[in-house]
Amino acid sequence: MTSAPPSAEPAGGRPRLLLVDDDTAITDALGAFLGRSGYEVLVAGDGAEALEMVAASAPDLAVCDVMMPHVDGREFVRRVRAQGLWLPIILLTQVGESYERSAALDEGADDYLNKPFDPHELLSRIRAVLRRAKPGVPPLTTSARLRSGPLLLDRPGRRVWLGDEELALTPKAVTLLDWLMAHPGEVHSRDRLLAALWGFEFATSSRAVDHRIAELRRVLGDDPAHPRFIETVQSTGYRFADDVVAA
Repeated sequence: MTSAPPSAEPAGGRPRLLLVDDDTAITDALGAFLGRSGYEVLVAGDGAEALEMVAASAPDLAVCDVMMPHVDGREFVRRVRAQGLWLPIILLTQVGESYERSAALDEGADDYLNKPFDPHELLSRIRAVLRRAKPGVPPLTTSARLRSGPLLLDRPGRRVWLGDEELALTPKAVTLLDWLMAHPGEVHSRDRLLAALWGFEFATSSRAVDHRIAELRRVLGDDPAHPRFIETVQSTGYRFADDVVAA
């Protein structure tokens, strides 16, 4: 596709969502729900049709199933990113497929949600991604290095520095730090972090998250009472409190 997406505002000023799934029962129900929630909803039956609609309609965000005929969700992400388009994309994956989740994020998806899911949870993710998305700017999830003040994370190398000192962290703590830094300012429940980083099949208690948070705070020298990096949100979970930039 060589033509640039149009720059017209969505009709009525409502954010325009592209919903991509080959299951019409899902698109019918979910499209109606998102429409009632204040969004203009476009629907595509597979990734190939979705690519045409991206060029023709300039959606503000795409919600795309992974398992589809012709062009699947991950290939859709790859083709969109190959065009230099930083359209925010949320992928819908199957529960327990941890490789699909990590591969989707590595290839440029902004977020993912396990099927089956609560539509209200999807709505929350859509709002969070739209808040942090900057038109034409790659998301932090695509950056090889992330920096927050003196804290530097080398994502491919799984290495972390605080100033000039390289830190010794367990692999799971690095993975948790990666997730938090790539989604700064967003509150993540313990269950969400378990699903994203451990998979529910591998963890039986949210204490697994708390233990890794405690490790990060100890190594970073982050005071829980006056945190610079990782803040506890009472009765909810955790968020990365400092600004994060691509390094």
